[in-house]
Amino acid sequence: MKKFILIALCICSTGIYAQTKTELQKHYEAFYNQMRLQGDVNGVIQALTHLNVLAPTPSRKDTLAYVYSSNNQHMQALNILGIEKVETDSDLAVQVKAISLKALEQPKRALEHFEELVKRKPSAYLWYEVSDLKIVTGDNAGALLSIKEGLALTKADMKYAFYERQQPYEVALKSAFFHLEALVTYNTDKSKIKEAIALIDRALVLSPNFNLASLSKQALEGRLEKEAPTKE
Repeated sequence: MKKFILIALCICSTGIYAQTKTELQKHYEAFYNQMRLQGDVNGVIQALTHLNVLAPTPSRKDTLAYVYSSNNQHMQALNILGIEKVETDSDLAVQVKAISLKALEQPKRALEHFEELVKRKPSAYLWYEVSDLKIVTGDNAGALLSIKEGLALTKADMKYAFYERQQPYEVALKSAFFHLEALVTYNTDKSKIKEAIALIDRALVLSPNFNLASLSKQALEGRLEKEAPTKE
């Protein structure tokens, strides 16, 4: 009899737990939708964290990591997803890894994920990121190939944002690629300063507000003046 009562209690408690878990899941799903509606990032993170505990799914995990990354909490995003390249990762997971690793100044690891993204869905913007990271990691030959791939997909109305000044600004994506090509040209052969400056001039014609390109041009012109023979 005691054994029967114990089994009955176990079954009853299991049913109550299942009911409570279902109710909690519904609560946090509603809470998540409300936080999204209100634009409350911390609330969204809280709701998704609870949902991932109650009913974890890959899509919820990826979404939570994306929210963290979008809120510049890149370490938290990577703590959820990891940093390794995984073939079964969703496009969103690969994107979060790429962006977060780049933000945390891990260019080699970030490049690996950006290359995976561009392999899955080629775009001019992804090729730009790949080209930029290849320059940072010293692969100038690879960067030049990536730049050509990107330019082939670039349209006149495409823009790219820069944040090196206090006030962010946008330039034509084609200008951004010309600037990268100028850097590759100079890095590959230091004697080609004039060719590099000519490429920067092409960038500035399209985007006169391109501050980073202007700074690069000034630096190259300074080197050119130093290398010029002095008149006696």
